[in-house]
Amino acid sequence: MIAEKDCSLIIPAYNEEGRIGEVLEELSSFLGEILCVCDGTDRTREIVEEFITLHPAVHLRLLAFPKRLGKGGAVVAGMKAATTPFVGFMDADGSTPLSQMTLLFTQLEDCDVALGSRWVNGAIIGRKQGLARRIQSRAFNLTVRVLFGLPFHDTQCGAKTFRAGSLVAVVPKLRSMDFTFDVELLWRLRRIGSRMRETPIAWADRRGSKVEMGDAAGMLVSLLRLRLRNL
Repeated sequence: MIAEKDCSLIIPAYNEEGRIGEVLEELSSFLGEILCVCDGTDRTREIVEEFITLHPAVHLRLLAFPKRLGKGGAVVAGMKAATTPFVGFMDADGSTPLSQMTLLFTQLEDCDVALGSRWVNGAIIGRKQGLARRIQSRAFNLTVRVLFGLPFHDTQCGAKTFRAGSLVAVVPKLRSMDFTFDVELLWRLRRIGSRMRETPIAWADRRGSKVEMGDAAGMLVSLLRLRLRNL
């Protein structure tokens, strides 16, 4: 049985001053370590520092950087700093409850990677994304299947857990630090034979996402570059 104290939870927090405090309050009951990666220009860093001072019993560490890392860069920084045998990451907007991250950690008893999914049977969506975002998400997933042969329904859900040992061989090779990071990470893990499981989770859309419809073309270009670079 996987103990919560043996798990690290990474939160990439770019300009999240409006909601990081609430998210940390929810995570305060987590018994493992929490790594909050701040690389923005607002008060997110100061809010995290204040939380650490007021909640010394919470195993929260702040990783602050003076320049933008991108989602992938922030997650990689957290993975390199994690000290436990099980590592996961979640979005800083609170769309995935702590209970669902705990569920994903338990999946690692018999697999190397557990992907939270909004698009498989059993998933509970408390608040749906807008129609345009859902269409973009499905189109992106179809492109990923065609280019990379990944069989998953939802590579972009910001809730994933890993056995730390499975990350050792792939993290140094990662080059995609934008929102295509998840695709490259999963693709490289699958290529080395990692045991992977897509798990339905409870999830709710939160307004203020850092991904806009205008990013769709850029994400497609990033996918094509990644695939061509690794033919």
